[in-house]
Amino acid sequence: MATSQVPPSVTWHFTELDDRLFQIRGRTFFFVAVLFAIILLVTFIFLYARWVCRFHQLTTFPAAVPGGRPPRSPPQQGLNPTAINCLPISLYKAPPAEEDPRATVAAAGECSICLGVFEDGEKVKILPLCRHCYHSECVDRWLRSQSSCPLCRVSLCIDTSNNLQMV
Repeated sequence: MATSQVPPSVTWHFTELDDRLFQIRGRTFFFVAVLFAIILLVTFIFLYARWVCRFHQLTTFPAAVPGGRPPRSPPQQGLNPTAINCLPISLYKAPPAEEDPRATVAAAGECSICLGVFEDGEKVKILPLCRHCYHSECVDRWLRSQSSCPLCRVSLCIDTSNNLQMV
């Protein structure tokens, strides 16, 4: 006869389990509550920041909204080539030795962009009103990226009649 083997019965001893190990005491509950509050606070801050960014994006780029306006192009930094070419070019002539070198700014004798000394007969551009002079190539390169005098920062602008003026 085949004997069936019955596994030994598992007997639970309920007295061996100690419920005190599973109790949540005061300090543990406090730390769990603080951790939950921090997670909740960080979640709300994240959602608020996301809402603010989305709101800012919709006001800055209304083209993202159907029927909105297209975004504006950024303002031009430098002057256009025709305005740069309208600046007067003259040949540099060193002032006589007896003349006061502070009499005119154009008599400085040095380009403040490249710090090169002006030679007699060299082409220089003199900006209107402020009378600062520079090598033609130096000031052209400057004015392509900036719309102000490199030395005194007086803004150059174009009026309605396409004349270059200092503001």
